[in-house]
Amino acid sequence: MQSISILGSTGSIGVSTLDVIARHPERYRVYALSAHARVAELAAQCERFRPQVAVVGSAAAAGELSALLRAKGLPTDVAHGPEALCDIASAQGCDMVMAAIVGAAGLASTLAAARAGKKILLANKEALVISGQLLMDAVAAHGACLLPIDSEHNAIFQCLPPGYTRSMQAHGVEKILLTASGGPFLMRDVATLDEVTVEEAVAHPKWVMGRKISVDSATMMNKGLEVIEAHWLFGAPADRIEVVIHPQSVIHSMVSYADGSVLAQLGNPDMRTPIASALAYPDRIASGVAPLDLAQIAQLSFSQPDFSRFPCLKLAYDALRAGGTLAAVLNAANEVAVQAFLDRKIGFRMIDQLIQRVMSAIPNRQAADVGTLLEQDAAARAHAEALISQ
Repeated sequence: MQSISILGSTGSIGVSTLDVIARHPERYRVYALSAHARVAELAAQCERFRPQVAVVGSAAAAGELSALLRAKGLPTDVAHGPEALCDIASAQGCDMVMAAIVGAAGLASTLAAARAGKKILLANKEALVISGQLLMDAVAAHGACLLPIDSEHNAIFQCLPPGYTRSMQAHGVEKILLTASGGPFLMRDVATLDEVTVEEAVAHPKWVMGRKISVDSATMMNKGLEVIEAHWLFGAPADRIEVVIHPQSVIHSMVSYADGSVLAQLGNPDMRTPIASALAYPDRIASGVAPLDLAQIAQLSFSQPDFSRFPCLKLAYDALRAGGTLAAVLNAANEVAVQAFLDRKIGFRMIDQLIQRVMSAIPNRQAADVGTLLEQDAAARAHAEALISQ
C-alpha cells in the first residue's frame, strides 16, 4: 500500500489521478489533497478519499473547508498557504507526490518533495522549466524519483531504455520527437488570429484540460515549455529535440535511435494513461482508458510546425538555447500574458508579443540558486503587468 499527496487535486490532472487511484484501493491511499480555492470540490474529495490533511490557499478558504468537513464528521486536518503545501509534499506519511499545481506556484512544493526523497509524479512542467538543473540536482542528491506525467514526456520515458542516464550518446539516442496536436487553430488563417476569442482558445480539439494550459496549447507555448522540460529530463540539447505536428494525438512522442529505429508510444488521448504508468512504475495497472482502435483511426498524419503561426514555440527554443534564467522569464511573462488574455485585457496575438518584449527587457542571469530564479520571475511579472497597463 502506497500513500500519495496530490497537489492540485481539483484540477484536471488531480481529478484523473483520483479516478485511477479509486480503481486500485488495494494499492493506494490518499495522504493529502490540496486545492487553491475550490473548497466545495475539495470537501467532496475529502469525503470520498478520507485524506489525513487537506490544504487550501488562504485562511478564509481553510475556515470554509473546516466547517464543511466538521458538518460531514470528517477528521481531516486543514491547513493553508505555501508552507503547508511543502509540508504535505515532504511528509513522512506520504510515499509519492503528484505535483499538479499549475505554473510557478508549484515550484516550492516540488522542490520540497525532491529534498525529502519522494517519488515525484511531475505534471507541473513549469517547475522544471524554471528551476532546471537545480531541481534535477535536488532529485539526484536526495535519492528522489522523478517521473514525467505530461503525455509526451511519459511517452519518451517509456520509449527510452531502462536505466537511461540522461546521456543520449551513451544509449544510442539520436533524437527526441515531441508530438503536438497543433491545437484549435492549426488550420485557421493566420491573418485572423487577432480575432480569436477566449472561448475559441480554450476549446481544445483532443484533450480535456484547464483554461491556462488550453491557451498554452493554442499558442503552442505548451509545446515550447515541453521542449525545455525534455532538455532537463532527458539531457537532450535543443537541436536534438524536434516538434512534430500530429493532429490525431495518438502517437504521444517518439525516440529515434542510432541504428535507424524509431520507437513510439501510442494510446488514446487520456491523461489517465500516463498517470497510471507513473503511479505503478515499473508495473502496469488498469487506467480506465478505452483500448486504442487503429483501424477506426485509419490515418496518422504529421507535419512541421510553422513558427509564423506559433511564435511562442520559437521563443521557447530561444530561451533554452540562451540558458541562464531566460526560461524562468519566458514562463513568468507567459503566465501573466495568458491570464490577461483570459481576463480579456489583451488579444490572442498580443500574448507572444508581450512575452518577447519582456524577454528582451529583463537581463539574463546565471541560474545560481532558487532566490535568483524567483527574483527574475518577479521582475518578469512586474514588467509584463506594466506593459499590459500601458
